[in-house]
Amino acid sequence: MNRLVSRSVLLRATRCFSRTTEVSGKQTCLIETHKKHGGKLVEFAGYDMPTQYGDLSIKESTIHTRKHVSLFDVSHMLQTHITGKDRVAFIESLTTADVQGLQENSGTLSVFTNEKGGIKDDLIIMKTDKDFLFLVTNAGCIDKDLPYLLENAAAWKAKGKDVKIETLDNRGLVAVQGPEMAKVLQEGTDIDLSKLTFMKTTVGSVFGIDGCRVTRCGYTGEDGVEISVDPTKAEQLVDRLLASQAGKVKLAGLGARDALRLEAGLCLYGSDIDENTTPIEAGLAFVVAKRRRETLDFPGAEKIVKQLKEKSWPKRRVGLLAQPGRCPRSHLPLIDPLDKCAIGFVTSGCPSPTLGKNIAIAYVDKSHSKEGTKFIVDFGAKQAPVEVVKMPFVPTHYYTGKK
Repeated sequence: MNRLVSRSVLLRATRCFSRTTEVSGKQTCLIETHKKHGGKLVEFAGYDMPTQYGDLSIKESTIHTRKHVSLFDVSHMLQTHITGKDRVAFIESLTTADVQGLQENSGTLSVFTNEKGGIKDDLIIMKTDKDFLFLVTNAGCIDKDLPYLLENAAAWKAKGKDVKIETLDNRGLVAVQGPEMAKVLQEGTDIDLSKLTFMKTTVGSVFGIDGCRVTRCGYTGEDGVEISVDPTKAEQLVDRLLASQAGKVKLAGLGARDALRLEAGLCLYGSDIDENTTPIEAGLAFVVAKRRRETLDFPGAEKIVKQLKEKSWPKRRVGLLAQPGRCPRSHLPLIDPLDKCAIGFVTSGCPSPTLGKNIAIAYVDKSHSKEGTKFIVDFGAKQAPVEVVKMPFVPTHYYTGKK
């Protein structure tokens, strides 16, 4: 999922922090936690958010998450309940998901699409065993997503349909990510985590805090959960997680989160996916549910399904491995070394802390997307070779319950 910041922007923001610790955006319910632990704050998606904390560099924090467990404040993201007897049909009218076919207390990654088949935003949809759907959408797209939901709900109501949008304003959302997550969390919860597999959700007590919604998901490629918590109890939750002796728990910020998601080959909204890119071009065909490919009743369905059936999409998202030296970054062109023509562009890039190599995500002409294909990334005054490789760059470890 999003988080609407390019690597170059993030690094510039981190450098700027050395001149000030005061920023002027909105604040999540964990702002005092960030300050107490030396969080380096920048304005991100309108919020004051930490890029890193004083005890670890971005590289160290990334590696710590891969080996142990890290906590991320993602409370800036929009949490929403959709209620009413027509809630499933309503959300299906806007997304590519088969919510009707989901089991209770399970969910899916999906996308809002526009009439051209482009991606308006990506989101998580959870079908609970209560009278609502639980949605998590991107912070950087709140000003677009929320009006879109409200306007469409109003149109449905005008036709006599029963649907209501309820935002969970200011509610905390804490991502607990890494291989030690389960043993750290299990000691403090009445939820049996061995039964809570990837993309399942439930409500329980976590370290003495009742009413926490725990969803097995994340944005790092590691096993993890996201905990939706009463904003008045969020700091208490984080403090108790940090005090755990069951694993090495550290706070982590936007810098590590960006490196982790890129290593896992996950898309960043606004960089790797946008309104001019279809799910098929983005390598996200799996978000277009099988039943929805038949019903063709979501925005842009005909174009998207045509691309699937005819294998006719013009560009493709690929992973790139770069040689040591300058790291490819967003917007840089890719050049065919034989005919010297531009065949694509980089959308995200960073030095991988886990691999010790430079990695990037890019879009290239479909005819040039085969693994092993070599390009030149054009920095302007200098150029450097890159090669198409399989994603994810680092193996993922989502918990499916299977050995």
